[in-house]
Amino acid sequence: MEALLALFETISGFVWGPYMLILLVGTGIYLTFGMRWQTVRKIGYAFKLLMQGRKKSEQKGEGEITPFQALMTALSATIGTGNIAGVATAIYLGGPGAVFWMWVTAIFGMATKYGEAVLAVRYRETMPDGSYVGGPMYYIKNGMGKNWQWLGFCFAVFAAIAALGIGNMVQSNSVARAAERAFSVPYWTTGLVLAGLTFSVVIGGIRRIAEVTEKLVPFMAIVYVVGALIIIGFNIEQVASAFGMIFSDAFTGTAATGGFTGAAIAQVLRFGVARGVFSNEAGLGSAPIAHAAARTQDPVRQGIVGMLGTFIDTICVCTLTALLIIMTGAWTSGETGAELSQMAFNIGVPGLGDFVVGFGLIIFAFSTMLAWCYYGQVCCEYIFGLKGVTPYRLLYVAVIFIGAIVKLDFVWTFADMMNGLMIVPNLIALLVLSPVIFRTTKTYFENLNK
Repeated sequence: MEALLALFETISGFVWGPYMLILLVGTGIYLTFGMRWQTVRKIGYAFKLLMQGRKKSEQKGEGEITPFQALMTALSATIGTGNIAGVATAIYLGGPGAVFWMWVTAIFGMATKYGEAVLAVRYRETMPDGSYVGGPMYYIKNGMGKNWQWLGFCFAVFAAIAALGIGNMVQSNSVARAAERAFSVPYWTTGLVLAGLTFSVVIGGIRRIAEVTEKLVPFMAIVYVVGALIIIGFNIEQVASAFGMIFSDAFTGTAATGGFTGAAIAQVLRFGVARGVFSNEAGLGSAPIAHAAARTQDPVRQGIVGMLGTFIDTICVCTLTALLIIMTGAWTSGETGAELSQMAFNIGVPGLGDFVVGFGLIIFAFSTMLAWCYYGQVCCEYIFGLKGVTPYRLLYVAVIFIGAIVKLDFVWTFADMMNGLMIVPNLIALLVLSPVIFRTTKTYFENLNK
């Protein structure tokens, strides 16, 4: 087992290494310039479409859920531990300047998310039961041709397995430990409750998942954001210096202070980019599976809504976490991960951190499990057909309980490796099909301005 774990760690270290990060960001840069910065220039228009997309009765076109529900489902998988623990780890390892590179990654990542959603809607399929399915495996098959179906199959396998780990066992394990620390609830009890709640939602498919996430995601985000804004309001005089430190340290690195390890410019850039990608999942290929089910008239409309996932996740939520950690001085304490974010909240308003971070982790993790179950079942459906959906759901629910009661070193490493492997076929498809993205985008906005 130790030899296998070492092998997985080696593979994971390679697929998440500097070459992959360069490819991820490079793809985003290429798509951003190819679309003439439309993803940045149209942020206001994106929020307008998002608000228009709340009611299904007002939506024209084909699909199962509203554009708003599709975005909330995608966000339920991305807003979570990356925003709480990931940002803290980036600052601990790379210093405040890492936040700047998270922003840069997000700006270009918006184009990646946009391209994924456009292709997902354009090349989606309708199943015999009337459901709409899409994602990297479908735009590889329908956009790149039958000779590339093996690549789509690889993505589906990687994603279906990764969902059981990073989207399931890791999440239930985090909730079980948070519930035990905060409320002394046994691990097995938390596992049973989570499994039951998840089953009651996912058995209804994407429509029920979307109905839950469209309420749960805004609620949990508001709680977290309001808690952060309260502390920032109490320390408003520190905001300017915090931003100054982020911008200056992005290009100079940071000398060791207190418990902080110190960071050279290479570390600042590396950890900023890596944690930015981990947080918003741009390029991973998971979010387009949710966007493919959206009811929309044009792939570009859903792409514009979809790119907001990266903006909201990293530019908004991650920035608030970063400001708290820097403003309160918690980043020099030697703590890292969720404990560092919790410390920052508690320094700002004593006692608030235990509630906001603990509650946030539990709700974020639960919503992540819902979204990743849908991602996994669509991938399983691609491999085995509709007959594979119910067995996968039952397996997914059973694994939730297992994840709550076991140690996860092996599972985490294996799932992390599968996550990284998902990126390869997705980025290949985005680059090969980029002319389709550019042409579709140009046509839409030319017609819009007439």
